[in-house]
Order: sequence, then structure tokens, then C-alpha cells
Amino acid sequence: MDTLFNLKNKVAVITGGSGILCGAIAKAMAERGAKVAILGRTPAKVQAMVAAIEAAGGEALPLVADVLDAVALQAACDTVLAKWRRIDILINGAGGNIPGAAIPPEDNFFNHPFENLQKVFTLNFDGTVLPSMIFGKPMAEAKSGSIINISSMTAQQAVTRVPGYSTAKAAVDCFTKWLAVEVALKFGDGVRVNAIAPGFFITEQNRRLLTNEDGSFTDRGNSVIRKTPTRRFGEPEELIGTAVWLASDASKFVTGTVIPVDGGFSAWSGV
Repeated sequence: MDTLFNLKNKVAVITGGSGILCGAIAKAMAERGAKVAILGRTPAKVQAMVAAIEAAGGEALPLVADVLDAVALQAACDTVLAKWRRIDILINGAGGNIPGAAIPPEDNFFNHPFENLQKVFTLNFDGTVLPSMIFGKPMAEAKSGSIINISSMTAQQAVTRVPGYSTAKAAVDCFTKWLAVEVALKFGDGVRVNAIAPGFFITEQNRRLLTNEDGSFTDRGNSVIRKTPTRRFGEPEELIGTAVWLASDASKFVTGTVIPVDGGFSAWSGV
């Protein structure tokens, strides 16, 4: 059974790997023997995650790049291939909402600046497609690899205030299925593409939306809890099992799927 989930000597590139959710996944993959490249825009955060992985006995590589910059991404890909000669896993974790992209409760869609919606859509959708093109190419050439996109519950049901983020993640779901078919038909069954759709987890981006300064829930946070059958937010470590499964041979006949990790949020009507 252990060989099914084995990641030893696999090479993983994780965009957004210095963040809370993908950082937990990065550390877990390194603990399981994967060589992990952490890609992000902020050098200090990237280096801090690499240092944490190395301090725990893992092997990691810092990559400073913007997921919307093709030149920087290609340079990062070349760096990984020069050091480790291969790429086995890509996790597209960069994204999220941005300041100004959420519609305030007192406002409405028709007053919402289009450029704000456009920016957050570009970050989340283009920021998934472009790394897939660049880091996925060596996988296709080797006819082996696993691409894991990070989707969201907001792609599956209408969640108020975040139209750009929601529609971008819905596009990521569609792209996941399309690319899974494309690579299987043209490069064989060794290259797979799936997505994880987290429910509601507390991150730096949404902390003030969901919790107050004293740690109690905001009205929006309470709304999420009421719609989640497990009656709590997720913990970052609760994404690890699904990520390791999708990255390993344990899921070698799984492609084109969007796996919810959501405490039952997507299953329940709320009634």
C-alpha cells in the first residue's frame, strides 16, 4: 500500500507554495520524499518556506516568478530542469481574491469596476493556464506527470460578493477537464490533470471577511458555518491527503475530476 502513495524523488512545482494552504501541501510532499520547488512573487516568503522544508530534512528550491509572466515562468522551469532533470507534479495554487475585487455589502454588481473583476479573473484563470503550458510541457514530453489545479467551492454554487473569483474558478474547472482529455488523447495515460476544490479555510486573504479581531465569526463566517454540515472551517492539513493521492500512482486512473474537500458544503442545500 505504501508504494501507491510514494512520492520519493518526485519533482513537484507548487505555485503559491509559500501560502497557507499550498505551503501545508508543499511541506507534506517534501516529508514524503518529493523534491519541491516553491514558486511565488515575494522572495522573502518563498525563501522562508524553502528554509522551513529544509529544516525539516526536505529538499526544496526557491523560484521567484509571477504566474502571469511567461518569461519568468520559463526561466523558473529551466532552473528546475537544470537542477532535477524532470518535473513530475505541478500544483497550480497561486491565485485568490485581490483588494477591490469583492463587492461590498452596501454596493452591487452594476457599480462594480470591471477592471477589478478582470484582474482577479486573470490572476486565477490565466495564472493556472500559463504555468500549465510551461511546466506541463516537460511532463507531456516525458509522457508522465500530474497537474493539480486549485479550484474553489465558489465555482460550484453562487457565493455572494466575489463574481470575478467565482467565474475564474469555474473556468479553472472547465480547463481542468479539457486539458485532462487533451493530454490523455495526445500523450497517453501517463499525464493526468485534476483539481481540488477546497471549501472554506481561513487564510490571510479571507481572515477579516470570516472572523473578527477576537476570533469570533463575522456574519459571513456564520453563514458559511451554517451551510457546512461539519460546522467548522477546514484546516490546511486536511488538503494533504487528497493532494498526495492525486500526485501519486494511487490515482493513476483518475483524470479530469474536481475533488471537493469541503466538509460537505457542496452536498448540502442548507435545508
